[in-house]
Amino acid sequence: MAQALAGLKVLDLTQLLAAPQIAATLGDFGADVIKIESKDGDPLRKMGANPQGSSPQWKLVSRNKRALSLDLDHAEGQRIFQALVAQADVLIENLTPGLLERWQCTYPLLAASNPRLIVVSVSCYGRTGPYADRPGAGTLAEAFGGFAHLNGEADGPPLVPSLPLGDTLTGMSGVIGTLMALYSRDRAGQGTARGQQVDVAMIDPILQLMSLPLVMHDGREPSPMRMGSRIAGGVPRNLYRCGDSEWLALSGTTDRQVARILEVIGQDTEAGKARYGSAKDRLQVADELDGLVAEWIAARERSAVLDAFLKARIPVAPVNDLAALLEDPHLRARASVTSLPDGAGAEVSVFSPTPTLSETPGTHRSVGPSIGAHNASILSDWLDLPAEEIAELQRLGAI
Repeated sequence: MAQALAGLKVLDLTQLLAAPQIAATLGDFGADVIKIESKDGDPLRKMGANPQGSSPQWKLVSRNKRALSLDLDHAEGQRIFQALVAQADVLIENLTPGLLERWQCTYPLLAASNPRLIVVSVSCYGRTGPYADRPGAGTLAEAFGGFAHLNGEADGPPLVPSLPLGDTLTGMSGVIGTLMALYSRDRAGQGTARGQQVDVAMIDPILQLMSLPLVMHDGREPSPMRMGSRIAGGVPRNLYRCGDSEWLALSGTTDRQVARILEVIGQDTEAGKARYGSAKDRLQVADELDGLVAEWIAARERSAVLDAFLKARIPVAPVNDLAALLEDPHLRARASVTSLPDGAGAEVSVFSPTPTLSETPGTHRSVGPSIGAHNASILSDWLDLPAEEIAELQRLGAI
């Protein structure tokens, strides 16, 4: 069965964590992704390396890619690169302005070489504006975009998550932009189809997270502040600690949901319904209602709390750690976790590609390869170079 993106040719000229995830996801769904590196390799290969010198981060974000070691400062390396560009559908880069010029990777040059090429340019602040040349990372995007300001306990400092949220959201945003640009190009037909540049700023998906606070802010009141796991527009919505010290999440903020919550916690009296039954009224006493829910939950084991609220059709879920996720029957039934051989006799656990397509699902086929592992096969497949010419390129130091 052909995968959704089978036949799509992608050049991955990225480093580190955020931008490479775009190409990795395209590879999950069948694209032929060529990871171009210097002969020293991507710095991510050495980040978070285990005692054997292997980086799990590299194995994850370079999955399903073929590796080409190519010296873009070498005349022959540049010739090979331009030939690959002419064959590609998509090129993804997160290079500095200086490297874009030096390696002849600016969008005008690439578009002139291959008018159908989709160029996905990833940076922290975007390719336009006064901050365009500033260095950045997912953590900076989370801070700059306002997320850190709203994340954390009400009486605590701003927080960024201990996960690469900004990097992962950038990857998703880049995939969406790439697919939309490809659809626009291919809809035009072969004769008039042109590519375009997809400007993926790491701050932009963080700004999308801030959409609800923005639309609720009238500009006259002070900026919204941290509320822990609460939200300004609804109650009860929080993380609650159970009597056995386990945690769960509950979010039931509509009038109908609150009516059923009041029944569960024994507050469905006339006075309770009058005080908490409508959104307008209960938001005036949000701390009080949240406290009643927390008190009821704290007196019971988590399994009993989950059963009671699920029976009442209230959105509730356990706060899982990784060990619990790996044992969860729902994830097992959906095959949400898979294992891949890591090339060193062990296996790497990964979450399955998302979203799930019924007819052309994504698959993880291989972890990140070694430097230049596919030099010969790439140059043969994409450019029809004979073995003697590939050997000569290697002798010259171009690959």
